[in-house]
Amino acid sequence: MFRSLSSAAAVAVVLLCLSGVCRGAEQLGTRECEELGFTGLALCSDCNALHEFVKDQELVDDCRKCCTEDSDDSINKIVYSSAIIEVCMRKLAFYPEVVGFLEGDKDDFPYVEARYSYGSPPKLIMLDDKGDQKETIRIDNWKREHIRQFLTEKVKPAKSDS
Repeated sequence: MFRSLSSAAAVAVVLLCLSGVCRGAEQLGTRECEELGFTGLALCSDCNALHEFVKDQELVDDCRKCCTEDSDDSINKIVYSSAIIEVCMRKLAFYPEVVGFLEGDKDDFPYVEARYSYGSPPKLIMLDDKGDQKETIRIDNWKREHIRQFLTEKVKPAKSDS
């Protein structure tokens, strides 16, 4: 009887691991994730959103190696008070979608600041209501409309300027 129970338990563990619940071997360390550009991108639902915006399976797979599981509704709970789009002025020509957003759409987002930093790849720095950095997301391959949509959904200013 104990033999059949332990066999059943072993089969259950194998099935859970095959379904993706056991992810320990696939996870990357903080340093490796930062080198891939996933600093602060902690929730696996963010990887699902990334997959919608950027159709690059290898990038999404790397994201999933750097994320932690979350509940389905937790992505809607995380919002920020403001954001900074940081990019190197010299590299800006290589990112026409980011340029398009900065020149055409940024004024629609008064709580988003453009910051030019030498050598910086394009990224969103998400800030809380105290101005503290909470998350950094690289946007190298994002389309202009995806930047707009992401900021619309994830940035809600704490105080109204009315």
